[in-house]
Amino acid sequence: MTVAYKDLMMAVKKRAFVSFDYDNDSTAKMYLAGQAKNPDSPFDFKDNSITAHLTGDWEQKVRRRMENIDVVIALCGTKTHTAKGVAAEIRIAKELKKKYFLLAAYSGKSCTKPTTAAASDKVYKWTWPNLKQLIAGHR
Repeated sequence: MTVAYKDLMMAVKKRAFVSFDYDNDSTAKMYLAGQAKNPDSPFDFKDNSITAHLTGDWEQKVRRRMENIDVVIALCGTKTHTAKGVAAEIRIAKELKKKYFLLAAYSGKSCTKPTTAAASDKVYKWTWPNLKQLIAGHR
């Protein structure tokens, strides 16, 4: 790989906000963080999701964190429909007109949507090729 090509790949990486159920799906988030480090990864992220109770207007803090991202990835586990923080983060993403998609955190399990996801939102299977396509906007 030439230096110019590598620089171009780094420049076009999408900045992602990862929303997940902290109490139940932290391990899945760690796996996603590992994939972001792959040399051919189309995305990068900092751990922006809320992991502890924030003081004051925590939703405003989430909103500020989302302002400079390109896409929101909602990791959907078996209890995501009960995760109030994930529901709030998806609602905020919609308000900010941020693109988002739902990614099944586990294969072979019934992964649920956040309550604020649209009825038409699909929960996509988590594979490396799928993830690359989803980050690129193919939904």
